[in-house]
Amino acid sequence: MWDGRFQKETDKAANDYNTSLPFDCRMYAQDIRGSMAHCRMLSNQGVISSEDAGAILTGLTHILTDINDGEISFDTDAEDIHMFIEEELTRRIGDAGKRLHTGRSRNDQVALDVRLYLLDESKEIRELIMKLYRTLIVKAAENLTTIMPGYTHLQRAQPITLGHHLSAYIQMLQRDMTRLDDAAARMNYSPLGSGALAGTTYPLDREAVAHELGFAGVTQNSLDGVSDRDFVIEFASVFSILMMHLSRFSEEIILWSTQEFAFIDLDDAYATGSSIMPQKKNPDIAELTRGKTGRVYGDLMALLVVMKGLPLAYNKDMQEDKEAIFDAIDTIKGALVPFTGMIATMNIRKDRMEQAAAGGFTNATDLADYLVKKGLPFRSAHEVSGKLVKYCLDAGISLLEVGIDEFRSFSGLIDEDVYEAISLLTCVNNRTITGAPSPDTVKSALERAALFV
Repeated sequence: MWDGRFQKETDKAANDYNTSLPFDCRMYAQDIRGSMAHCRMLSNQGVISSEDAGAILTGLTHILTDINDGEISFDTDAEDIHMFIEEELTRRIGDAGKRLHTGRSRNDQVALDVRLYLLDESKEIRELIMKLYRTLIVKAAENLTTIMPGYTHLQRAQPITLGHHLSAYIQMLQRDMTRLDDAAARMNYSPLGSGALAGTTYPLDREAVAHELGFAGVTQNSLDGVSDRDFVIEFASVFSILMMHLSRFSEEIILWSTQEFAFIDLDDAYATGSSIMPQKKNPDIAELTRGKTGRVYGDLMALLVVMKGLPLAYNKDMQEDKEAIFDAIDTIKGALVPFTGMIATMNIRKDRMEQAAAGGFTNATDLADYLVKKGLPFRSAHEVSGKLVKYCLDAGISLLEVGIDEFRSFSGLIDEDVYEAISLLTCVNNRTITGAPSPDTVKSALERAALFV
């Protein structure tokens, strides 16, 4: 395509190093879609004839069909998907195919293709997140009264419910989806018409092309239009935060499925065994998700490092954006499907969760609150409750197993009603402010969450 300037063929090793077709070929549908919109605009503006436009559109339609049907193999000698399709088009329809690139550069063409591709992929990923989100709503609603310990520092802290715990991840996923929506909205502007860097003298109707392709508008600076990759980095950042949430959840799934916790049993379909140890049941889906989070972080860092030193406008370094963002997309999609199945099918060990909450003195704060309501200053109540915990630890009993006379030896303010006040169910049910773990509060939160689309 640059024979007019060059006198020698590109060295094969250099060509192999330079080509992006092995990975950008996945954008063929977006490339053809953009080319068809560009072609129609050129014809409407009188830049090319309607006859040439008709031949181009017919040729592109057939190429798209043939690629979808597996009738075309991508030519590894082509530098990228754009040149592959243009050369295939010209081979089929002749000189009319050479007119398609009028008023366009591969710089604005690839910027368009990547935006279209990410917009398409973001819709698929959002739906996968939504499936996990809905799965968690169902699971949380089934466990509104399933008592479990809440943790700080991985130490048992206060009693909550599994429904409340799962609702925390529902909130995280909701933020992930809004971040994805925000990133898509900022990206939803067409760079086509920016040319190589300075626009073009042809009377292009950029707005018409943008409207046909579903964009909200067009980019406002041709230099920025071809050199901006903020949107790629932003999507990688959104994906990294999403993977961080899945990784945190994975860590808890891994802990909960150990014999030490035994809070859950993973379904056999979402666990693996050992080639040597017959008793093993390993949480590989959760472990892989935790591990692949680092991979997505790496993709984000690669994009940031590639872009950090580039002057305006386009530089060949920017070809490196695709493999990183494609890998992040593939990793996210690969994780969400089995992760959702793992959560949907896991068996909850409610008895173990409640035993852990009772045995961990998670009601000690409620004992202190009980004394405060009796008139004792909080710091003094905190001290009394702490001494009672120490007494129970030495005696090997829980707070609910302390006799009333023993209670009164620590504070004369304690009466028979203490047992009701520090029962795990009471501890949970009395926490009714917005965001707290009472069943009614969590149920209301889940009802609101279900309205999110």
